[in-house]
Amino acid sequence: MIEPVIPLNENKRLEALHSYGILNTTQHEDFDQITDIARSITGLPVSLISFVDEKEVWFKSANGLNICSSDKNLSFCSFAVSNEQPVFIIKNTKADDRFIDHPYANVSEKPIIFYAGVCLIDSNGYRLGTLCVIDHKANNLNQKQLNSLQILAKQVIKLIELHAANEKLLESQKLLELKNKELKNFAGIVSHDMKMPLANIILTTDILKAKYGKLLDVTALEYLQYLKQSSFTLSEYITGLLEHYESDKHSNEISEIFDIHHLLEEIVDLLNINLDCEIHFPDKNIDIICNRAALEQIFLNLIGNSIKYNDKDRIVINIECTKKEDYYLFTITDNGVGIPQEKLDSVFDLFTTLDNVDRNGQKGNGIGLSTVKKIVNSLGGTIHVKSELGTGTTFEFSVKKIH
Repeated sequence: MIEPVIPLNENKRLEALHSYGILNTTQHEDFDQITDIARSITGLPVSLISFVDEKEVWFKSANGLNICSSDKNLSFCSFAVSNEQPVFIIKNTKADDRFIDHPYANVSEKPIIFYAGVCLIDSNGYRLGTLCVIDHKANNLNQKQLNSLQILAKQVIKLIELHAANEKLLESQKLLELKNKELKNFAGIVSHDMKMPLANIILTTDILKAKYGKLLDVTALEYLQYLKQSSFTLSEYITGLLEHYESDKHSNEISEIFDIHHLLEEIVDLLNINLDCEIHFPDKNIDIICNRAALEQIFLNLIGNSIKYNDKDRIVINIECTKKEDYYLFTITDNGVGIPQEKLDSVFDLFTTLDNVDRNGQKGNGIGLSTVKKIVNSLGGTIHVKSELGTGTTFEFSVKKIH
């Protein structure tokens, strides 16, 4: 019996095979379906999907034969991979001088007499293994059957490449989750370690102003006020950043039932509004079942923005709530400064800031709306914005209904 020839590019071929991570993986229905189709097309009792490794041939699917692997020097698939043609056929091992004494051709039960293997060739031209069919008696295939097997072999390659792409995606996802966790931990440490010194700076400026204010000129007092305001701004920035990275926690909280009016009343109390402001609640007080803390965070941010970014003597905010079949729909409309049209597509991106300033002359940090979108998405909803400069802004968002 002859032994299969080792391909000239064997090292690179093996490297390509191992890169797909397909060896010794569990059986999969998609591969079994292909071998089942191969049997139906050819009418033969056995069909296999094989991968030729360094010392053994491993079978991803074995339809009609109870086998997991085979010695590389004995497997007919090794001959197919080392052959120059894309299809390797042995019509009758008993009448072929190369295989007349082959062990598989001379077993007492179900010998391999006919073999046809179509090479599994990846996009780089490497032969990974075969899609083969086997018979226990001499046989042959017509051209139509061979063409069909070659089409199936290409489908096997697509499955392999898809498997590899999915594995890389899962690996990237795990790495991203790890990095995100590290970033959250870092944000928490920075928040704690920086907010205390900032609080000390704010307190110190107040002490300096109270104790030495009469000795300082107007410019020095302005510097102290600027130092205090900058410390407040940085503190708000750190708080917003921490809230953004901790927003995922809301998705783990238990949903509860509550009415929208009661939630909005609590939010208005929390905002402690000391301006001329009208906030109109929804006409109908709807009972809602969802993550209450998450929805509260969304409203706090959006209503807070409607108040901060408003240049009118009287602030007017209209809130609507509609119960749909599968979700709740909320709208918040204000008469504020509005958002430039060119900024509407990016307003929810992290660190995207607008050109306008709030009532105190301060610019935003580009974190709040990004956090809102993140929370809305975690609640199974979407958020959109419409705005006109000088007239106002409308935010519309949905929350998936819990049945």
